[in-house]
Amino acid sequence: MSQATTHPAAENNQATGFQSRVQLALNVNDLDEAITFYSTLFGTEPAKRRPGYANFAVAQPPLKLVLIENPGHGGSLNHLGVEVESVDEVDAEQTRLAQAGLGSVDERGTTCCYAKQDKFWVEGAPNGERWEIYTVLADSATAGAPPEGSDCDCGQAAAADENLPGASGCC
Repeated sequence: MSQATTHPAAENNQATGFQSRVQLALNVNDLDEAITFYSTLFGTEPAKRRPGYANFAVAQPPLKLVLIENPGHGGSLNHLGVEVESVDEVDAEQTRLAQAGLGSVDERGTTCCYAKQDKFWVEGAPNGERWEIYTVLADSATAGAPPEGSDCDCGQAAAADENLPGASGCC
């Protein structure tokens, strides 16, 4: 993420073709309507679609767009994030931000937004927005549900699956 120095993981990203990208997670009133709009806007179909949830891996501009069906809250920000390629990058960013005085909340091996992830949440954003730094470890059949004490809000996508086995953690 940092532009100041070349991180070894950045060199690895160039070799593998993976590019870190900003994640924008939006609450939407109607998932189908939002998918139609964003498919047209970015010229691509969702990379993943599940009940109450869709995500786009937009190549240009590099963006992970997440749509979370949350009727009555459409048009509002759910959370922000940065998707990185590996757990090593998650760890490096957490260390870098801790050295800069920013706190974080760890969520390792969590299921969130239909993916098993290692991540952390950055604390202390000036306006209270939520940022996650994460890597996807594997696909998941469930959305996940917030871990105890989490301020996560995956909207209807998580609510639909919160009683399923294996649902632990959420974006």
